[in-house]
Amino acid sequence: MRFGDYPSLNFGPRRAGAVPDMIVLHYTAMPSCAEARARLCDPAAEVSAHYLISEAGVVEALVPEELRAWHAGAGAWGAVRDVNSRSIGIELANGGGLPFPEPQMAALEALLADVMRRWSIPAHRVIWHSDMAPGRKGDPGARFDWRRLALAGFSVWPEEDAATEMTFPDAARRFGYPNVADDLLLAAFRLRFRPMATGPLDATDVAMAANLARRFAVDVTTSDA
Repeated sequence: MRFGDYPSLNFGPRRAGAVPDMIVLHYTAMPSCAEARARLCDPAAEVSAHYLISEAGVVEALVPEELRAWHAGAGAWGAVRDVNSRSIGIELANGGGLPFPEPQMAALEALLADVMRRWSIPAHRVIWHSDMAPGRKGDPGARFDWRRLALAGFSVWPEEDAATEMTFPDAARRFGYPNVADDLLLAAFRLRFRPMATGPLDATDVAMAANLARRFAVDVTTSDA
């Protein structure tokens, strides 16, 4: 891991004494890692992340973890509205349509283990950019192996509850998804947990969302710091 090779100037203090209790994963959606790095370090772009991981698995630290990087933008997770103040942002160099190479995934897993241990972040607080901003963001996309992270303990994966009285929107929002239109909510949920699913809401969507809500319901009383 290389620290400080390409320091970004795009950061500020975490607001109201907040500390990281979430991790948000992104893809860069740019042709190359070098171009992504340049943008994340360009003051005019007003965007950054704490880490950038190249296709070859090189991890570059761009913003110190204790500071607020500008990676999440508008969105929410549970009661958290200022996601930037409460999260660590990790960018994966990927244009959006390609698989994520093994060296990159291995480097991500090593980085997640380190960051989660350092800040005591549980696996269910590792989310996608598209989770917190349904309809506005789609990264890291359907080619990302989210189940792999869950099996390694760096994320969570739903089982199917046999029966539930919860509706799909209620269950998804209890898990953390923001209050958006039901179609956007379903699209974001499937992008992460059922990327090959098509058609209208079905019983599997409901059962999976209910299981996540039962196991990892967010505390909606905990507002932004």
